[in-house]
Order: sequence, then structure tokens, then C-alpha cells
Amino acid sequence: MDMDCDDTSKPEEKSGEEERKPIVVILVGAPGSGKSTFCEHVMCSSSRPWVRICQDTINNGKAGTKPQCLKAAASALKEGKSVFIDRCNLDREQRVEFVKLGGSQIDVHAVVLDLPAQLCISRSVKRTGHEGNLQGGKAAAVVNRMLQKKELPKLSEGLSRIMFCQSESDVQAAINSYCALGPLDTLPNGSFGQKNPDAKVQLGIMKFLKKVDVPSNAGSSSGSVQDSAFPQVSKERNNSFKGPDNLSSLSATPCKDVKESEDLPKHSIGCDVTPGSIPTLAFPSISTADFQFNSEKASDIMVEKVEEFVKKLGNARLVLVDLSHGSKILSLVRVKAAQRNIDSKKFFTFVGDITQLYSQGGLRCNVIANAANWRLKPGGGGVNAAIFSAAGPALEVATKERAASLLPGHAVVVPLPSNSPLYIRERVSHIIHVLGPNMNPQRPNCLKDDYIKGCKILRDAYTSLFDGFLSVLRNQAKLTSKSLVSEKSLKDTSCGDLRNYLANGDQKTKRDGNSVSERSKKCKGSHYEIGTDGTGSGSTQGKISNDNSKIDGSTSKSWASWAQALCHIAMRPEKHKNVLLEISDDVAVLNDLYPKAQKHVLILARCEGLDCLADVQQEHLQLLTTMHDVGLRWAEKFLHEDSSMIFRLGYHSVPSMRQLHLHVISQDFNSNHLKNKKHWNSFNTAFFRDSVDVIEEIKNHGKATVKDDSYLSMELRCHRCRSAHPTIPRLKSHINNCRAPFPPFLLENGRLVLPEDNNTNDS
Repeated sequence: MDMDCDDTSKPEEKSGEEERKPIVVILVGAPGSGKSTFCEHVMCSSSRPWVRICQDTINNGKAGTKPQCLKAAASALKEGKSVFIDRCNLDREQRVEFVKLGGSQIDVHAVVLDLPAQLCISRSVKRTGHEGNLQGGKAAAVVNRMLQKKELPKLSEGLSRIMFCQSESDVQAAINSYCALGPLDTLPNGSFGQKNPDAKVQLGIMKFLKKVDVPSNAGSSSGSVQDSAFPQVSKERNNSFKGPDNLSSLSATPCKDVKESEDLPKHSIGCDVTPGSIPTLAFPSISTADFQFNSEKASDIMVEKVEEFVKKLGNARLVLVDLSHGSKILSLVRVKAAQRNIDSKKFFTFVGDITQLYSQGGLRCNVIANAANWRLKPGGGGVNAAIFSAAGPALEVATKERAASLLPGHAVVVPLPSNSPLYIRERVSHIIHVLGPNMNPQRPNCLKDDYIKGCKILRDAYTSLFDGFLSVLRNQAKLTSKSLVSEKSLKDTSCGDLRNYLANGDQKTKRDGNSVSERSKKCKGSHYEIGTDGTGSGSTQGKISNDNSKIDGSTSKSWASWAQALCHIAMRPEKHKNVLLEISDDVAVLNDLYPKAQKHVLILARCEGLDCLADVQQEHLQLLTTMHDVGLRWAEKFLHEDSSMIFRLGYHSVPSMRQLHLHVISQDFNSNHLKNKKHWNSFNTAFFRDSVDVIEEIKNHGKATVKDDSYLSMELRCHRCRSAHPTIPRLKSHINNCRAPFPPFLLENGRLVLPEDNNTNDS
């Protein structure tokens, strides 16, 4: 018998000794319900290897057959990969063969995208460039016909888990669940989210298509847009998570030896900091109250990370806040900070309400940290409830624009709108939501006293929090700020050589179309092929497995002569000073010869034998961090020249040019060199690995996840609103005018480098 319950569980992580258990996820939904978009979001963010099986493209990019889908799915499962079955699968007969792919070592899930029919029809009619060419006027009739035959899945079919999504918020929750699913994680079995097991047809479609008769069992109110069998999903606030500190109405009282005006510098590096004050982050202790993390261990980690970051703060400072003078964590931290001789003007403790530090305690803090729940929702008590309440509805709206959820060990920076009471009363310009590890068995995602993992997550949480604060300082800094440490050296670069390169580069090095074609033919048997315009940053056609252990590394392949150019520059920069913008012991910087945007520079690693991302190991972590820092500095330089720009830093999974290089590219994509689908998708699908994610993966796993080149043939989608477009000219026309916010995952963890005071909704 099917069971119906609330899905509040997080993935259950298995021990490292267990083998990965692949999953088959059968997507069930009408055209336009968002099945392909669901796959794309998960595959972009998940650390688990996924393969999308789509019947519209299974036959070498063209429509194929169900047997072809079954064969491809079985092959992927044998390689240990999990599989999305991206078909409509609206009745049991269509699902039964895919369910049979399961077994004792393979779970089979169904995700039902049961969105309102009008929404599916509207999407299908309006879309262009659809893989199966189901668009325009004919789409409405097809959606209608398919929904008439809809048969919702049941556990009795052989499924281990079913997740019903009846609103876009439900869909996002399902995406979050699968994004958080690591290689060794599992999800609880059962049926989740179904409101009415007998519901079959939505009345919304009957109103949209007036010629269709209403089924007698669908309900009596045929004129309503929403079927009573498909009620609106309730928007209850999450009460399962509580912040780590239980705030009360105690008045703020500063520590005895700390005063706001005492011996402190009287200048500011942040534009949102009141003159005469100092950029300050106020934060609560993470995970030590409701999440019951051991205070002794937590204080060690906090002081360790504070000591690491105070050296990077310039004149800014960190303040640990608690309500009680008798707080154990405050006492431990004070003693340990003193033992490490941490500057008490850069870091100190403060007793008071974190939402009233200035109005009641006289302490100005332009940034405060929130011990959030993973859903980033108000409620739950403690710090989280207090901050959302004090900031008003504006914070919830601003948070939704930045992220939909948060993983343990991560943080997200949210600019506080100027109409927020917290901004008006306390002059708080930013909230940083951070989520730590949970040791409380009464709360979700409990680590069950696994302090090895818990300590790592807590370290990551403080690192993410303090990195977020540093990003606020960078984005607010003026040209005279100390954050622009290398501005002078950048200006001293040989501008004459650079101008000569830009003026003459094409005549000296550009390959004509015939030459490129011939070279590509010669290289067909090798691991890499050049793009159609000869650019090292353009199309990439390396044949590579999603499974990193099976990657045919670059060291076992020969590189064509044209693919060696970046390697020659990195190894002998003194011979190429006319094209280089910057040279150091670790990196060389130059403009991409075939830029795909207004600003597009490459940061080359000057390390022999480091050809591509697949070669990177733990020992290269510091080099990658240096490359990221240099790339960030150049992005900030460009932002000070043109504040309308937005930048992204990352690597191609498989480059066409030898020598590891980081792309620093503006998000306008306004370039004549951006000519085809592979150019676009190499920067706007999961094939492009964000620098911050690569660094995190190397730090945690010793290697980076490398995506295969199937992403390069995906349909063209706007990098902001994700709308589909049939051709590059149509796409370029659209992105020149698109003002939609960037997808939430790009707005997290510094994946985008934004100008100060930038609002991604209208930039």
C-alpha cells in the first residue's frame, strides 16, 4: 500500500567503505512541466555523476526510440552513474520497462512534475528551439491529449520513492534534495507530497482549452482555474530548524573592556559603513546551542579560523555576540583568543541582542551573520527567527533572489534592502546566512556524534562566513582602499606591448577557416580537437567520461602543435612579454586572443605537466588559490573601469589548449568570436567549472569533478532567465535585453564577481 507523508528528510550519508548505489529517477510530467530544466539544475550542482536520457536527443542529437533510451540507461548504470529518464512517462505502461532497470543495488525513484496545466501549455507554446520541436500552437493540443491519459505512479509499480511536485516551490525543493545527494548518500523510501491519490485531470486545462469536455469525476466547478483535487500547496514556514542561540529581550551590554570609540581608526573602507565607524561583522556561535555541538571543540575551531582571517581584514573587525554574560562559549573563546595573542581590536566578544547592537549597545556593525536553517526560511526560534523578524519581509525577498537553500558548511551573502527596519535602525547593510553541523538527534541531518565530519563542516562554515565578509569589503571598497593591493602593478604593465598585441595579434596568429579545418581533420584520432575558430577557449570536443577515475589523462595523449601555444607562453614568458599583462612565479596573464565577451582574460598556471583540470591534485591547491586571487584582482580592476560588468571565473572541463588556465570572463558575452552552440555552452553549462567549486573539491576530495562534452550540444539557453533560443543570433539579441536575475546557484559562494552596489535584477 502506498504511503503518503511529508518529506522533511535530508540525504542519509553512508560510510566511505560502502559502494556507490546508482539511482534511476523517472521524471513524470507533461511537456512544459520542466523535466529537462530539472535535470540541468541537478547535474550542474550535484557531486554525484548523473546521465540524462532524453528520447528527443538519444539518436545522435535527434529523436530516437524507447529501446535506445533503455540501452543507454543500462549502460550508464553499469558504469556506476545515476540516470534521469527525461520522457513524459505519464502512464504505467510507459514506465514499466524503466522500473525494471532497478534491483537490489539500484533504487528507482519517480519525480512527478504535476504543475498546473495552464503553466505547462503556456511554456510549451512560447518556447523556441525545443529539442523535440514541440512548441507553438500544436503544443497545447498535445499537452491536453497527454494529460487526459495521465496515470500517477504508485509504489506498487516497483518504485522505492515517489516525490510529487504541484507547485514551482515543490519542484525547487525536489531539485535541492537531489543536488544535495552525494555519491554515497541515499534518500528515504516512500511517497511524498501527493495531495489526492485519485486526482487525474486538472480543470485548469479545461478552461484553457474550452472545446474539451470536463470529465465527470474531475469536479463540478468547471469554470475555476484551479482544480479542487489539486489545491495550492501550503506555504507553512519551516519549524524543524532552530537557530543556535535562543534570543530574548535582554538589553545589549557591551563587554567591560570594549567601547565603540576607544582607540579605533576613524576611517572606513566600505561605502555602507558610517563615517567614523569600522567595517564590522557580528556573528553568533555556530551550532553550539540548538544543534548541540561540543562547546570546547567549537571554540577551538572558531578561534583557529578567526586567527587565520584577522590577518586579511585590514582595518575591519570580527565580533562574537551572545546574549548572556555567563555564556560558556564566550568564556572559552576569550581565554583561547588571549592565549593566541589575537589583536583585541580586530576580534572581541560582545554581550547583547544581535539585532540591536547599535540602538541598544552602541556597537555599529554593517554586517551580521545569521545561523540559518537549510531552507533559508524565517521561523524556528533563536537567532534565525530574531533576524528575520527584525529585518522584516524585505530580507526574505532578498534571500530568495540569492539562494533557495543552504548546505551545511556553506554561507550566502544577502544585501539588505534599504527599506528594511534593520538597515534603517541599525545601519546593517548585509546579512550572511550560514549553516553549521547538527549534533541534535531531534533536528534533521544529525551527524550522530561524528565529530570528524562535524569539525570539518564547522571549519567550512566559518571559512564561508568570513570569506563572505571579505567579499562584502571588496565589493564596497573604493579605489583608494587597501583591498586593491596590486592596482599599481597592474597599471605598470607594458601598455605598449599590449596595444601592439591587440592591434596585430590576428594578423600574426589567427588561423583561417581552411587551416583550422585541416588541422581538425588531422587530430580526429587524438583526445582533443580545436574549435571552429581556432580559439583555445572555444569549443571543446575531448571525449571524456563523467567518472574521473576513467579519464584518459592528458599526459597519455599527444597535443597538436597549435594546442601548445599557451604552454609555450607559460613556460617561457620572457619570450612573450608583448602579449602578457602580468607575469609572476606562479602565473602568467594574457587576453584571450578570441574573446567570447567584452573582457576575457586567461590566468595560466606556470607549472610543468599541469595540462588540464584532470591533472590537478591536492598538491596544487595553493596554486589554484593563487590563480583565483589573481583572476579576482583583474575582475575587480575591470569593474572599476566599467561598473556595469559582472564576471565569472572558471575552467573548461576539457580544454582544447594545453596548459591549465582559468577564464575570467564578463557576462555580457558581447563578442563576434562567439559563433556557435559549443562556444556558448562551454561557458554556460556544467561543462564550465566555477573556480570556487574546483578549489572546494580539491580541498575536500583531492580532485575536481570533470563533466563530459555532451553538455556542449545542449540547447541554447539564456544564462540569466534560462529561456531557450534556436540560434546564436537570436540568443545574442535576447541577452542584450534580458534583465532577469541570475540563477540562484550563480549568486552563491562568490561564483559571480559583482560591482559594488550592483543589483542583479536590473543590471
